[in-house]
Amino acid sequence: MSGSEGKRSPSSSSRLDSALSMGSPDKPDKCDFKEFDLGSPVSPLRITSVAAATATSSSSGSSGSAACQANTSRPLRGSDGGGGLRRHSGELSGSSDDGSGSVGGRRRPGHGRSNSGPLIYTGGSGSTSTATSPAVNALPAGNICPSGRVVTTGMASQRSARSDVLNTGRVNYGHGSIMRGEKSLKKASNVRPVRADPDELRQAGNNHYQRGQFLEALGMYDRALAIWPGYAVCRSNRAAALVALGRLAEAVAECEEAVRLDLTYLRAHQRLGSLYLRLGDLEKARRCLYFGGQQPDPIEIQKLHTVERHLNRCENARKIEDWKNTLRETDAAIVAGADACPLLFACRAEALLRMHQLEEAQSALPKQSFSPPSQNMFCGMLCDSYLYFVTALVEKAFGRFESAVMTAEKAAQLDTRNTEVTRMLNNVRSVAKARSRGNELYNAGLFEEACDAYGEGLRLDPSNPVLLCNRAACRSKLGQWEHSVEDCDQALKIQPKYTKALLRRAASNAKLERWVESVRDYEALRKVLPSDNEVAEALFHAQIALKKSRGEEVYNMKFGGEVEEISGVDQFGAAIAMPGVSVVFFKAEMDQGCRKISPTVDALCMKYPFMNFLKVDIGQCPAVAQAENVRIVPTFKIYKNGSRVKEIVNPIEQLLVSTVSHYSH
Repeated sequence: MSGSEGKRSPSSSSRLDSALSMGSPDKPDKCDFKEFDLGSPVSPLRITSVAAATATSSSSGSSGSAACQANTSRPLRGSDGGGGLRRHSGELSGSSDDGSGSVGGRRRPGHGRSNSGPLIYTGGSGSTSTATSPAVNALPAGNICPSGRVVTTGMASQRSARSDVLNTGRVNYGHGSIMRGEKSLKKASNVRPVRADPDELRQAGNNHYQRGQFLEALGMYDRALAIWPGYAVCRSNRAAALVALGRLAEAVAECEEAVRLDLTYLRAHQRLGSLYLRLGDLEKARRCLYFGGQQPDPIEIQKLHTVERHLNRCENARKIEDWKNTLRETDAAIVAGADACPLLFACRAEALLRMHQLEEAQSALPKQSFSPPSQNMFCGMLCDSYLYFVTALVEKAFGRFESAVMTAEKAAQLDTRNTEVTRMLNNVRSVAKARSRGNELYNAGLFEEACDAYGEGLRLDPSNPVLLCNRAACRSKLGQWEHSVEDCDQALKIQPKYTKALLRRAASNAKLERWVESVRDYEALRKVLPSDNEVAEALFHAQIALKKSRGEEVYNMKFGGEVEEISGVDQFGAAIAMPGVSVVFFKAEMDQGCRKISPTVDALCMKYPFMNFLKVDIGQCPAVAQAENVRIVPTFKIYKNGSRVKEIVNPIEQLLVSTVSHYSH
C-alpha cells in the first residue's frame, strides 16, 4: 500500500495488529486536489484560502458568482491521470474529515463547492465594487435579498418565487453578492430540518471506533448506509467495526459488498484478504492480497505462507494417523494467523478425540454454524463435509447417537463419493443400533443379552465410554463386580468426569468391600453433585464401613444430621463427654463473621457424619461461654472423648476445614 493508507491510527493499531491481524483501520487518502472548507454558510473563511483573494470588477453581482463554478468535480483516478486504483477519503483515521462534501471520491448532489474565482460584493443599489477580502472576516456565503430570501449565486437578477431561507444547516448557497436587506431573516424554527449527511455520520462512526466504542460506531455506519447504500468506504469501515466485535462472517459480507460497489477499492481488497486468511480460505486470501498487481502487505503475505506450510504438514500427519503431530501443526497454523478457521478447530477436535481426550475435543469444536457448501478440499474431503464428519464422531463418543447419525448423514450428502465419510456413516449407524437394542434388553430385565448387545457395539467402537458404562451396569446386575469395575475404569480413562461411571464403580467396589476406593469415588461425586441425597447417603454408609474395617469404634453416626444447638451447661457437658470427636462452634446471632462461616460448619457436619457438631450462642448461654472462657466469636473448640484438643479463634474457612479434616481420622 502507498500514501496515507499505510498510516495507522495510534488508538487502534495495536488492537488490530494483534486481534485482527489485518493492519490498522482505514486511513484517509491524500486529497487529489485542494479544496476550501467553508463550513456553514456564515462561518469565517480559512486564512489560507482567502487571505490573498482580491475581488475583480464586473457588470453585475452575479458575474463574480458565475466565475466560481469551475473545478467542481473530483477526478475519479489519481491526480497523475494514470490508470491506477481509485484512492478514497473517509477511511478510519485519527484526523478529521476533509469537509469536502464528497463521499468515497464521488461528489454528491447539493454539496458542490468551488475553490477558484474572485469574490464580488454589490451594494443595495446594484452597483459593483472591487474589494479585498480580509483574512479573518466572517462572510456569509449567499445572496441575501431585501425580502429575506436567499438567491443562489449567479441568479441575483432573477428573483425566484421559492423562498430559500438561510439557516445553520449544512446547505450550499454558493459565494456571491450580499444585498442590503430591508426585512429580517425568518426564524430558524420555521426552517425545515436538513437531512443527515452520510459524510458526517461516517466521521462520527470513525470517532467512536477510535475510542473503542464499536457498537456505537456500527450504529453510525448503519445510519449512513441507510441514506446511501452504495457508500463503499462506509461499508469497509463497518467491516472493521464488525471485526472488532468478533463478527467475522458479517465483516466478510461487508467487504465483499464494498468491492462489488468499487472494484478498484484497494483497501477493501486488502481487508477482505486478511479476513479470508483468518478464516483459512487461503486461495481467496491470496487473490485479494495480490489484487490489481499491487504490492501486498509483507506481514500478511508472511502469515499466508506460514499458515499454508503448517496446514500441509497437518494434512500429511493426519493421513498416517500421527495425531500428536496433527495437533501440533494445527495449533501452529492457528497461532500463525488462521485463528478463526473452523477447519483447523475441527481438525484439532479430531486429533484430541483420537487421543481419548473427549472433554477437550468437545471444547475445540467450532462454535459458529457451518457455511454454505464449499468445493474446497481438506484432508481429502470437501470442507463442509469434514466439519460434519468430526462433529458426528464427537457426538457418538458422548453417547448422543441420534444426533451423530443425523450429522453423519449430512456429511455423506455433501460428499457422496468419499469412502472415509461413507465408512464413518455406516459405523455410526451400526453403533447406534447396537446401543438401542442393548437398552431395550436391559429395560426388559434381560441383562445377559443386553451385555452382548453392548459388546457388539464395542467391537465397532472399542473406546466408546457410554457403551462401556452401559455394559458395566449389566455386569453389576449379573454380580460380575470385577468386570463391572474394569469397564468403568476404561470408561473413566477416556472420560474422567463421567459421573455415571464413577457411581457404578463406587457401587461395585462397595460390593467387593473395597471401602477406600468406594469412599474416594463417592467423595468425588459429592463435589460434582452436592445436592444429590442418594450419593450423600451412600458416602455415609461407605464411611461407616471403612471405619469398621479398620477396627475403629463408631459413635454418634447419624446420616443427614444437623448441628446440635446447646441450651445449657449440663447439655454441653454431656455432649462433649460422648466418645469420639466433638466440634463446638461458639457464635453470636448478629456477628457477621459467624454468619459468614456458618454454612461451612453445616457442610462439614454433612461431610463427617461420625463427628459430633455443636453450636453455642454466647448471648443465650452466657454460663457456657463463661465456663469455657470464650470472649471472642467465632471460636471453635474440638474435644476428643471429653478432653479439649484444639481451639481456634476467628479462623478463616480454609483453616477450619483442614483442622476438622485432620481430627476426622
